Amino acid sequence: MKRILIFGNSGSGKSTLATALSRARELAHLDLDTLAWLPTKAPQRMPLAESQAAIQAFMSSSDHWVIEGCYADLLEFATPYANEVIFMNLPVAACIENARKRPWEPHKYASKAEQDKNLDMLIEWISQYPKRQDEFSEAAHRLLYERFSGEKRMITRNEQGR
Repeated sequence: MKRILIFGNSGSGKSTLATALSRARELAHLDLDTLAWLPTKAPQRMPLAESQAAIQAFMSSSDHWVIEGCYADLLEFATPYANEVIFMNLPVAACIENARKRPWEPHKYASKAEQDKNLDMLIEWISQYPKRQDEFSEAAHRLLYERFSGEKRMITRNEQGR
């Protein structure tokens, strides 16, 4: 059974790594962005219990999976079921560069143009990662990593560990 959690800043390569691992190891793949938000015009988080129920349903559907995202509160819920964590701890500058090169994510945006409209906001969000003190912060991810007692690794640059 392979059950992997991948977390880190926006633009750190979580989705890219999760997709690669999913294909190479035949793992079910869950991007937490798909269940963390309500389908409202102004961004609003889904109630935690609803997100947790969706995560539980996903984990119950397969013995082999990878879950990725920046939501320490949701990742913490999945941690007892995981046997490996990967902390994508790239420098902010690398995350910003990755965000600028990000291909269209059709599961998140109706078009590449719509996605690109959010680029300035995303870059600002990425730059705040070391300073924030919320569930999306470097501090929250570092704590999640430090508390995990199973197999773990920290990736600090692009292409490392792939």
